[in-house]
Amino acid sequence: MTYYQHAARQPHILRTDLALLSEWIKPGSSVLDLGCGDGLLLAHLQRTRQVKGYGVEIDDQHIATCLEQGINVLQVDLNDGLSDFFEENRFDYVIMSQALQAIHRPDLLLEDMLHIGREGIVSFPNFGHWISRIQLFFAGHMPHTRALPHNWYNSPNIHLCTLKDFENLCSGLGIEVLQSIALDPQHQSTAGMRWLPNLFGEVAVYHFKRKYG
Repeated sequence: MTYYQHAARQPHILRTDLALLSEWIKPGSSVLDLGCGDGLLLAHLQRTRQVKGYGVEIDDQHIATCLEQGINVLQVDLNDGLSDFFEENRFDYVIMSQALQAIHRPDLLLEDMLHIGREGIVSFPNFGHWISRIQLFFAGHMPHTRALPHNWYNSPNIHLCTLKDFENLCSGLGIEVLQSIALDPQHQSTAGMRWLPNLFGEVAVYHFKRKYG
């Protein structure tokens, strides 16, 4: 069992990236959680940050769990876009954790996030981590790590990227990165991760907004 699977099964344990990004959200804010799963993050934010918001999810079972917890949730396929469902600047934050790599067009979704939200926060596995590089270079196969536990043939990930890839995409879309951090699955950021995040970070968390002017 991976750390993420273990955390998801414990009702009072937030996954590492979720615990961090929740600290970046101001109390009393409006939040849209894309791919909200069972609503654990929104429930935590409502309890600790008094946020108001919605979750977006496609899985029927997850939606039922959200409703049982009193979480407002909409059944929407993120690949269909968001602008038809929410007006411009509807939310203070639009967040998406560990789902960017599974989206058909991450670039379009990022733009949608900053159309309906003032700021965005995403987390994703870093394909540039040193273990991934070693497995590709020396073993000649797709990486299999704590942050990337699936095999190539059953993985939901279709657009894996490195930290540099994401930052280049943001630059091309006119998106300003406000803060970022590289972590391991135990919610630790070592000196190596702070010095060379694209090499040593297994999970990346980015907070960003649209550049104006």
